[in-house]
Amino acid sequence: MAWIPENAKKVFSWKSFDVYQWEQEMFDWSKKVFEKLKRNDSVDIVAIDKNNNIYILEEQHPWREPFFWLVGWTCEDWETPIETAKRELLEETWLKSDDWELFWSYTRSSRIDHKSNIFIARNCNKIQEQNLDAWEKIKIKVMNWSDFLCIVANPKFRVQEFALEVLREIFLWKEEELKNKIFKNI
Repeated sequence: MAWIPENAKKVFSWKSFDVYQWEQEMFDWSKKVFEKLKRNDSVDIVAIDKNNNIYILEEQHPWREPFFWLVGWTCEDWETPIETAKRELLEETWLKSDDWELFWSYTRSSRIDHKSNIFIARNCNKIQEQNLDAWEKIKIKVMNWSDFLCIVANPKFRVQEFALEVLREIFLWKEEELKNKIFKNI
């Protein structure tokens, strides 16, 4: 887990990242300066409707090729992860859910203080049209479990840590347990 010591000083601040540095004593009593990045936490959402269809995004930004992604984004300074998840689900997919569960939280790097949170949103239903940012083109893909696994295994799937966890469970012959955890037998 990434952490920034109390004696660290912020030496640079930018839109997405802050840079912190601190002096650390080594085992031989010499000193060395270390640094870490800090950014707001983020969320990804596995959105499921009452028929157990899973919603995946095919997204494109002006600066990159299309990719597959779970619904999600970075938390604003004033938001909790669940607040971000609910807002992003509504903005990007027009879906709303009252059945939320934190599936998994993880830290991607020991050099960046940033936690990713993956939520399951069950019994999603449409309540409005998409509300996209100017730099987003998003197609909503509705799929069953088998198609979902094909997308997760696709190199263009952006949430690689989630993909690794899903594929690990399948490799360990725990696919049914994983499905039960995600769907909660709706």
